[in-house]
Amino acid sequence: MKICACVAEYNPFHLGHLKHIDHIKNELGAESLIVVMSGNYTQRGEPAVLNKFVRAKHAVLSGADVVIELPTVFATANAEIFATGAVKLISDLRSASGLCFGVESGKKEDYISLATAMTNESKEFKKELKTQLDSGISLAKAKFNAVKVVYGDIYDENLINSPNNILGLEYTKGLIKANSNIQIYPMLREGDHNDKRLKKGVTSATSIRNFLVQNKIRKVKSNLPKFVYKDLKVPPVAFEQMILSSVITTPASEMQEILDCTEGLENRIKALIKDNLSLDGLVQKVSTKRYTETRIRRILISTLLGIKAKFVKECLESPLYAKVLAVSETGKALIPTIAKNSAIPLLIRKSDEVELKKTAKRCFDMDVTANDLYNLATKDKQNEHQTLFI
Repeated sequence: MKICACVAEYNPFHLGHLKHIDHIKNELGAESLIVVMSGNYTQRGEPAVLNKFVRAKHAVLSGADVVIELPTVFATANAEIFATGAVKLISDLRSASGLCFGVESGKKEDYISLATAMTNESKEFKKELKTQLDSGISLAKAKFNAVKVVYGDIYDENLINSPNNILGLEYTKGLIKANSNIQIYPMLREGDHNDKRLKKGVTSATSIRNFLVQNKIRKVKSNLPKFVYKDLKVPPVAFEQMILSSVITTPASEMQEILDCTEGLENRIKALIKDNLSLDGLVQKVSTKRYTETRIRRILISTLLGIKAKFVKECLESPLYAKVLAVSETGKALIPTIAKNSAIPLLIRKSDEVELKKTAKRCFDMDVTANDLYNLATKDKQNEHQTLFI
């Protein structure tokens, strides 16, 4: 294929990510790679260990040609919105013919089959889904159980039992709903996405971050490309007080407007913060089997950033933009073609932002604010309006 796309966080970029890019370029035969990458905040509801421009640089040095930021409203959301937002951006660029993502298990046909069933939301399916959700299980599990009840026990349950499989399923659903011609290419990952044990060679980003937090940076040297290791530093800690302050000062009536802050969760958070003045302590106290720690962290980071559920929905339904973070020499030559094909404006220099109107302007302003807060916490001085040419 000529152009392939992938979605990533690179938090931080490691040898497993390098294998993914090599697979796209060498096994799939893509001439160019567009990466849609989360900015300064991640889907776990945490600030990234390195700012988005440094991580975009690492992607380009590893073989990516164009790195585009996934808007903050999507990057900090649940799997469905994260994936739908990424697919929306890739589809609106109208340049990629394939989307490659890492999974723990499953083949292309498995994802298409289950995603097709899940997007066919009949009245019977919706009724059964409500029944499943009322039992207190996760949304992914509830949807899978509803599919089994309505369409039969013919689908692979492993597709909803790990974070990357769930994302792969959501990417596929997003493409089906968009009636897209983009083909999916699942790639089997090595190891467990959440494994905190540091392994030789390819290891999880979780295990690497675990050592960074402990200021044991040298321990992960062999797990990273040299240029990534050179840029590593202890993750920012100032965010803890910033997040806790925003929770204290934000009224419960406003917090309930945050995505996934439902069923009175705002009251539980406001009550428990009085006796839990550490971020980890608060998250642990608020979380339950139904409300995971990751969900709580997303609610808290969205409170800091002011991301409301109504606005997220508005962004999903509106034309936005493609903020280019970094490009390679190949990518530089590719940009005019992408810009010509794209249904949304490419933001490369500050003057490009004059094209943004209404929802797109508000969405980008939120990215700018998010970047300013990241700079405040980390003492970085990253200019939101720049694009790196590597």
